[in-house]
This record gives sequence, structure tokens and C-alpha cells, in this order.
Amino acid sequence: MLQFAEWLQSTPLSLLIQTEGWIIPILQTIHIVMIGIVFVSVLMIALRMLGRVRMDQPFVDVLDRFSPWLWAALTVNLITGLLLTIGEPARQFYSLSYWVKMALILIGVASILAFRRSLGPRAALASGDPAFSTSARIGAVAVVVIWLAIIFLGRAIAYDIEVWGGLSLATRA
Repeated sequence: MLQFAEWLQSTPLSLLIQTEGWIIPILQTIHIVMIGIVFVSVLMIALRMLGRVRMDQPFVDVLDRFSPWLWAALTVNLITGLLLTIGEPARQFYSLSYWVKMALILIGVASILAFRRSLGPRAALASGDPAFSTSARIGAVAVVVIWLAIIFLGRAIAYDIEVWGGLSLATRA
């Protein structure tokens, strides 16, 4: 992993990101704003499932309103996250917070996709509000918690040793 990080860090794109002082703050700002959009989208869909918001609107309308924002923001986060990793590969690769965050992102996205698939075709949703099972409601809360953990872990990358102590990969580099 060290050899790959050293190679990546010496690429022209990585050197550009490292040497132009404005690039990382701009990428981080965009990344943070987009994760906020992802979180709000997930939260609104989950709260609607729990019967806490927008009860005057059919569930499918809430889903249709927030899903495009969710997927667009995730796409931008993928791009900015990749660029941030290219710019600081050793910092990312030797951060336990980074790897746990990546695993949770996979789980979070897979959960969203599985949930959407479980709802069936959009036409079926348009006929009325689905009755969400207890397990679906628990899943909605779990997905919100997963995205909160992703936000925390993204911030914890800068403090990996303080957060994880001896478990941090940085202590073994």
C-alpha cells in the first residue's frame, strides 16, 4: 500500500492538487456540501417513512423529490473524494477512519438501492402510500445512522490517531 501511495502521490494530478493551495479547500468544501445534500435527502425519505414529515404528500412524491438530489450529490462526492484521495493518498490509505468510511458508504448505498428495489415499480407506489413494516422503519433509522457515521468518519480522517489510538493504520506506517 505504501508503494502505491508513493506512486500516486508523485503523479502530475496529485502534485497539482498538493501544490495549488486553493484546490484541496475547494474540493473539501464541495465534498462537505454534497454530503449534506446526501444526508438531508436520506433523512427526509426516512422521516417520511416514519410518518414524521410531509404526511400531506404521497411517499412516492417525497421519494421523487429527494432521490435525484441524493444520486447527484453522491456522484459529485465520488469525484471530489477521488480527487482528495489522489491529492493526499498516504493520509487516506493509512487512515482507519477512511477505510471504515468507505465500507459504510458501500453499505449505505447498497441499503438505499435494496430499499428502492423492495418498493417495486413506481406505478405501484403511485396508487397509494406503502405500509412500511417495522423492519423497514428500523432500516430507515439504521441508514440515517450509517450516513451520520460516514460524516463523522470523514471528519475523523484528519484525527485518525487521536480517534483510533493504537488501532490507527498510521501508527503502523
